[in-house]
Amino acid sequence: MTTTFAPKIIGTSSPATRILGVLSIIGLIALVVFGLVISPADFELGETIRILYMHVPTVSVAYLAFIITGVGSVIYLWKRSEFWDLLAASAAEIGVLFFGLTIFNGMMWGKITWGVFWRWEPRLVTTTVLFITYIGYLVVRSIPTDTRTRGTVSAVIGIMAIVNIPITHKAVDWWRGLHQSSTIFATVDPDMRGTQLFSAYLGLTVFLVIFAWLLIHRFRVAWLSERARGIGLDEAIAARRAEGSFS
Repeated sequence: MTTTFAPKIIGTSSPATRILGVLSIIGLIALVVFGLVISPADFELGETIRILYMHVPTVSVAYLAFIITGVGSVIYLWKRSEFWDLLAASAAEIGVLFFGLTIFNGMMWGKITWGVFWRWEPRLVTTTVLFITYIGYLVVRSIPTDTRTRGTVSAVIGIMAIVNIPITHKAVDWWRGLHQSSTIFATVDPDMRGTQLFSAYLGLTVFLVIFAWLLIHRFRVAWLSERARGIGLDEAIAARRAEGSFS
């Protein structure tokens, strides 16, 4: 039996999301000030460290989003709950967005550091595979079919895809490559101090708040879309039955 989660939603905004939105704007302004003005250039990385203040938070949030997709997929297969299906899908969309930003700002860093935007080294190869996998997840969800089949197939993909997250994250440590070693989550560079370290954690905090704001809105949009889809289906069935009564 499919469990239907039915929150009372009129729009996608609420007092909580408005607070998160304000905090996101304030946080972004603070990050720009600390990351571009107050924080000094790094002794080894020079000015390119400023890219990391965005690069590390975006990839961290993307990983978190993909983990939520994996967890939501597992629980959906167990409970058949609409809530977890829509949460998994919403997190995947936002994860793809942040992962795309990660690849973009990583390419900017690569151009400055390596002289080229892209090189096929271990971290970038695994990153590409992970990105394509979640795009595939979203493509599957866009295929017209019944919600149960869509949820089941996409959940299987969401569970399988999560296996590549630790591989992508540890690729720098497991194989030789050009990519810089980890800086946050084993990962804040122990040599970072003062405003550099503060900027790194500020960026991570700000993007987590932005992620929470986006996830709440995207989930509510998904829920409303499902309700609209159901209404449209009911109207089509009623119209067809009416046609049958006059034939």
